Amino acid sequence: MGVGVLAGVCAVFFMRCFMGVPGRTVWERFATWVATGFGIGLVAPVAPGTVGSLPGVALALALAAWVPDWRVQAVICVALTLASIPVCDVAERVLGRKDDGRICADEWMLYPIGVLGLPLLDALWLVPVTFVVIRVIDIVKPPPARQLQVLKGGLGIVADDFAANLISLGLNWGFFRLVADLM
Repeated sequence: MGVGVLAGVCAVFFMRCFMGVPGRTVWERFATWVATGFGIGLVAPVAPGTVGSLPGVALALALAAWVPDWRVQAVICVALTLASIPVCDVAERVLGRKDDGRICADEWMLYPIGVLGLPLLDALWLVPVTFVVIRVIDIVKPPPARQLQVLKGGLGIVADDFAANLISLGLNWGFFRLVADLM
């Protein structure tokens, strides 16, 4: 009985969160819900991209725990990147603004790229450090990430974050190697 009650509560919570998301069709609502980090981007009072990155941290830790082979992680990262493009495209149309700040699927779905192959579970200090690096690079958008923002729709939302996460990956690995060599 306890599991049934918990499942019912979760279903009601999901439906309330999902039904409050903008969109005319179920697909538009679902895409916008995913694109806003399960609604986080819609309710975060400040820094929705940073707050909306938190599901990405959980996703990266789950990948580190359940998929230890970095090559399989890379394939999953490519799949998440490709899946985020149409989701962000729909959310941009629904929310009515180019690269709306409430859209954070580009942050959370691509976050694992910035930590690909790093031993997050063996070196937990990496979790906050990589989070800061990924967020700073995403905000600063060094070349070529900034130039990719001119692309339209979901591709434009995702492409700059893809490039920023690749830059973050290099920095995170460099920092990890530097600290590992000092230890």
